[in-house]
Amino acid sequence: MYTALGLQKKLRSGEASVTVIDPQPHMTYQPFLPEAAAGSIEPRHVVVPLRKVLKRCHVVTGRATRIEHARKAVTVELADGHVEEYEYDVLVSALGAISRTLPIPGLPEVGIGMKTIGEAIYLRNHVLSRLDQAASTNDPELRKRLLSFVVIGGGFAGIETLAELEDMARYALRYYEGLRQEDMHWVLVEATNRIMPEVSAKLGVYTVQQLEKRGIKCYLDTRVKSMEDGHVVLDDGTEFDSDTIIWTAGMKANPMLRNTDLPLDARGRVQCTAAMQVVGLPGVWAAGDCSAVPDLSRTEEDPTATCVPNAQHAIRQSKLLAKNIVATLRGRKPKDYFHKYLGSVAGLGLYKGVADVFGLRFKGVVAWFMHRTYHVMFMPTVNRKFRVFVDWTQALFSGREVVALGQIHEPKAEFDRATKS
Repeated sequence: MYTALGLQKKLRSGEASVTVIDPQPHMTYQPFLPEAAAGSIEPRHVVVPLRKVLKRCHVVTGRATRIEHARKAVTVELADGHVEEYEYDVLVSALGAISRTLPIPGLPEVGIGMKTIGEAIYLRNHVLSRLDQAASTNDPELRKRLLSFVVIGGGFAGIETLAELEDMARYALRYYEGLRQEDMHWVLVEATNRIMPEVSAKLGVYTVQQLEKRGIKCYLDTRVKSMEDGHVVLDDGTEFDSDTIIWTAGMKANPMLRNTDLPLDARGRVQCTAAMQVVGLPGVWAAGDCSAVPDLSRTEEDPTATCVPNAQHAIRQSKLLAKNIVATLRGRKPKDYFHKYLGSVAGLGLYKGVADVFGLRFKGVVAWFMHRTYHVMFMPTVNRKFRVFVDWTQALFSGREVVALGQIHEPKAEFDRATKS
């Protein structure tokens, strides 16, 4: 979306035609998904409608299933189910990444991802509905299961999702008679011995300490052996039941890339030059989580270093990519992508956060404010920036919304019940 936005601004009228193919009619700003799940931001405001912002592009709602660069053709399964081929002169592969799963018994059946706005909405409704059910039952074992929430994966997505949802649930408890904060059991499971490797080890330790002060149990250097029927078994022997298991343990390049003749690295990403041109294929470009772009800020230390798959690189790459494509169309040389790591910020709930910027570490309200400021700056379009800011301002004075709209997941249930009565 960022690349197409740059192209429609820079291309002269009639110079080229830009077609954007995506299975969703919107672009999701993923760093805001935890806040959307926790009710700090209206979910519609963290997505950008493609047709609204890409007015000079052709937007096709469909899923690319095959790329044959030898024929310069993309096979697309469109929204209504039929298949078409689209020919091109210049190709941009920006297929992103999907959740990386492991062969853990029960994961496909009970695991909940956190990569899409639909998953964020579902998680919010699911967590609040567990509170409703727990407040309605007299069975202590069922209540314990309903109020046990597990997040697997201690990267940014996992920590922010865990912290935001726990903060929301703790706020919501004030409206539930008979439920106490001590009744909730929030658990983090991370396979390595530290969380959020993008920040310093000290900030990682501080974050774990803050989570544990909130009653969140953190299992580090621990793996999940199974989760069949919600019965979680860890490799240290710990066992418990949970009705909410959230999977954020890494991601992998979109597997559709295997159905292409583009050169891939060992991790399934498209091999690129520093200018984001696909190696050996003129007219083909790639950026974002699906690409292996050399990280020039680290190649002196490690010649094989590539940019890590995060929003910070993806946004900056896509903006330069638009300029590079226009430059090559006009006979100029493209520029190499160079971005020195500036630091990372993470929100841990309302007024809580950590930040590691320019080697300086910040905690608490200051880091929380830096987190929000950074991400609203990179949120695409002024319209969305304004809407997110208004959401935050309203939440500041009126508090979180704590209503579960679970009916949206089964919209016909009541009507079906009426037709049978």
